[in-house]
Amino acid sequence: MDAASTQSRRLTHLGTRGLDVIRYIGGMALLLQETARAAAGVLASRPHRASAAAHLARQVVRLGIRSVGIVALVQFFVGVILALQMAPPLEPFGYVSMVANIIGVAVFRELGPLISAIVLCGFAGASIAAELGAMVVGEEVEALEAHAISPVRFLILPRLAGTVIAMICLCVVADLAGCLGGYLSSLLVIGPAAHLGYWARIAEQLTVGDFLTGLIKAGVFGLILGLLACFEGLRVRGGAEGVGRATTMTVVYTIISLVLVDCLFTVLFFVCKL
Repeated sequence: MDAASTQSRRLTHLGTRGLDVIRYIGGMALLLQETARAAAGVLASRPHRASAAAHLARQVVRLGIRSVGIVALVQFFVGVILALQMAPPLEPFGYVSMVANIIGVAVFRELGPLISAIVLCGFAGASIAAELGAMVVGEEVEALEAHAISPVRFLILPRLAGTVIAMICLCVVADLAGCLGGYLSSLLVIGPAAHLGYWARIAEQLTVGDFLTGLIKAGVFGLILGLLACFEGLRVRGGAEGVGRATTMTVVYTIISLVLVDCLFTVLFFVCKL
């Protein structure tokens, strides 16, 4: 009887957790729907376009331009590490020159968007969640609604769109920084077999599809990052403690979601041979 009761409690707990996950995903889907509706309304209304563009520009500067340095630095060292790790296994086979090809594919298709999203998550995602959470705690969101101003249009839309645009731009910077890191490793450490013709081999290896798949991933990662940060910020309860929890959960949930979505993208692109 005790075993049956324990199993029943476990199943109940599992079902409750499953329902919580479904509610969470449903809440984000509703927020995305409202944001899309707000975006359509802004595009259809000429007076709102100028103010929306100004808000968007501020978010792109805040989330993207201020993140360029840290993203480029991290990706540069990732390229350095990748080159130094790949050279020894390739050397016995006489394929050290293939370091450039491997770095090009790995950075443009995978590491560029993923590392950029993870860095931006800690740099900007937590900031968005904390900012919106503080507004909720300070009843600023309710004040906007009392003045007939849509919080989704005024707060969520520019942050979400800014995150997507910033991620796509940062992905390009990260791609170049990663390849540059691999080149300096080849030039200063590995030797002529790797650095002679390095950029030519990358250009020969890569296709437009490699570049576009990375940008597609970057855009989706930016959407996930911004959506999670905004959703966690808006559901803050409990004062300062709730703001801290939202900040932590934003980083945790975003990293898990990024890795999961990246895995799905990789499988899809592999099956479709993209």
